[in-house]
Amino acid sequence: MLLLNKGPIVKGGNMLIGGEQNSLVEKLKEYNVLNYQVLESMADLVRVVDINGTIIYVNKAMKKALGNDLVGKKCYQSIGRDEPCSFCISKKSIITKETVQKEEIINGKYFSVKSSPVFDCDGNVIAAVEVLRDVTRERKLELELIEKNKKMVKDLRFAKRLQKRILPRKGVYDKLRIDHLYKPSEMLSGDMFDIYHIDDDNIGMYICDVVGNGITASMMTMFVRQTMRAIKDYVLSPALALTELHKDFSTLGLEVDKYFTIFYAVFNTRNNRFIYANAGHNCIPIRYNSNNIELLTTKGFPISLIFDKIYYEENETILSKGDKVLFYTDGITEVKNFEGEEFGVDRIVDIIRSNEENVLNRVVERVEEFRWGEQEDDFAMVLMEVLE
Repeated sequence: MLLLNKGPIVKGGNMLIGGEQNSLVEKLKEYNVLNYQVLESMADLVRVVDINGTIIYVNKAMKKALGNDLVGKKCYQSIGRDEPCSFCISKKSIITKETVQKEEIINGKYFSVKSSPVFDCDGNVIAAVEVLRDVTRERKLELELIEKNKKMVKDLRFAKRLQKRILPRKGVYDKLRIDHLYKPSEMLSGDMFDIYHIDDDNIGMYICDVVGNGITASMMTMFVRQTMRAIKDYVLSPALALTELHKDFSTLGLEVDKYFTIFYAVFNTRNNRFIYANAGHNCIPIRYNSNNIELLTTKGFPISLIFDKIYYEENETILSKGDKVLFYTDGITEVKNFEGEEFGVDRIVDIIRSNEENVLNRVVERVEEFRWGEQEDDFAMVLMEVLE
């Protein structure tokens, strides 16, 4: 905002003399309007527009960029237009007596244009001074970044669809019925589970939780999936399978802060023998039926680069018709409420006790009711039921 003070005009700018502008020029001469020496030295393009939208002054930078014959033209003509802009900021600035800003494309370049009113000593607006700053480089970089982000988002959406499509199907696997629920906190997830036939008598199943989330975590889940499906062809024991998984993981050359937990089990369809091993998965699967609830606890370190070799212990149990096993990740148990209290395992057990049907949906409902704030971690649940 410029205030006109009495005093002589500082020379150095071109003022339009003649016609309708004469009266304005005379008035400008009565006051010290602008320090033209400052305007002439500016690298930004500067012009002064009267209340009728006619240019009465341009600085050297604007002359060099747009030509020497700008004084006397309408403001829109100086930028190559045949009619006024739909949003004229000089007019808006003069009417509202406020500084107004917009972006304009001139000769293929991007300019940030700021228009400020020029006042006389009586508070009357007699013109607008506009400063045009070339922001072409910034805008092109921004547009390039936007395009790259669009491509990245497109790729992430494809990866998300792929990650979701490779989840095991719901339904019956011989003597087992499988249901599951999967919800990433971001576009890609670090939680993964899988169920597959090992041979005619055995079905393998695991649930895995990779540290972090996003692209890196999702790529590690792909490694786990492919490696476990390869290991099943020559290793039946869950404990030995996890040792092999650790050995293969060690060859990736990742940083020591990359690790994951996994609970792996093998179910024999002939004798209902359920053998399992745990690589640091702190969400202990819950076995339950109408009469009993049991945590399938077993020890083991996460799959990481801390140890060169890791060996795991195995436990086993015999499952009966109607038995169910619930696998889950810490995106469920570590959800916190307003007071910072975690959801925990006990609440899952309470849901199982009070409502054996639709357990997965009920757990999610309770978590949503309990949680304070946005979902911060991925979560996954798998429910296995023995049919006979």
